[in-house]
Amino acid sequence: MIDIAVEAALEAGAFLKAHVGKVHQIERKFGEETNLVTEIDKESERMIIGRLRSKFPAHDFLCEESGNHQTSSEYKWVIDPLDGTINYTHALPIFSVSIGLEYKGEMLLGVVYDPNLNELFTVERGHGSFLNGQPLHVSRTDRLIESLIVTGFPYDIKKNPSHAVEHFSHFLMEAQAIRRLGSAALDLCYVAAGRFDGFWEVKLNPWDMAAGVLLVEEAGGKFTDFDGRPSTIYKKDMLATNGVIHDQMLRVLSAANDHARSRS
Repeated sequence: MIDIAVEAALEAGAFLKAHVGKVHQIERKFGEETNLVTEIDKESERMIIGRLRSKFPAHDFLCEESGNHQTSSEYKWVIDPLDGTINYTHALPIFSVSIGLEYKGEMLLGVVYDPNLNELFTVERGHGSFLNGQPLHVSRTDRLIESLIVTGFPYDIKKNPSHAVEHFSHFLMEAQAIRRLGSAALDLCYVAAGRFDGFWEVKLNPWDMAAGVLLVEEAGGKFTDFDGRPSTIYKKDMLATNGVIHDQMLRVLSAANDHARSRS
């Protein structure tokens, strides 16, 4: 199954790269000005589903653009055909294809492909995480002030869900630096690869996290909710780190909640 997922990701990634700068139709999802979908997203998703369904016709699918394709299978493919759509529409070469597979509700394997750098991240539960066939391990940075961390912002940031603005402000004061790439799948891959030490975000969707979370865990990292509890790709607020700075990041995340309680 990992081989077919890799084939699907490589095919979709090549399609995305070939069509940069050729977007003709941009739609706004759910009436949100910054939540975009293009004909490229839709075609990439169609290609991925077609490739996987040709081999696994009985499997379920959960996809960003076309939603739930549900039967009664214990297997579910969770697909983001173009993670980083806003980057893509501006021809900014930071975007990816993400494909994960669940079995009985547990992530089994994942693939994230960055066609711009030709970086293929793969993972199978119990067998480790890899970049172009080479094993990955999270960083060993043990102080938040020495850490490079990453985040993203929800499309409804003006409503400030889950204190997103406060979290960003607090981490600016506590970390060495913060980055915002615009592709949550790549953010997670970079934590797994030790490029980032930690990643937090509010209001993510399952397809944003499906492959990346397993990559982090299999590379020796840690994934929880904002309270430090075991989490799943179906909980929207998430923290993924090298494990060593996890408690330090949880402390900073709790500061916004403490501040909100003190004002109420």
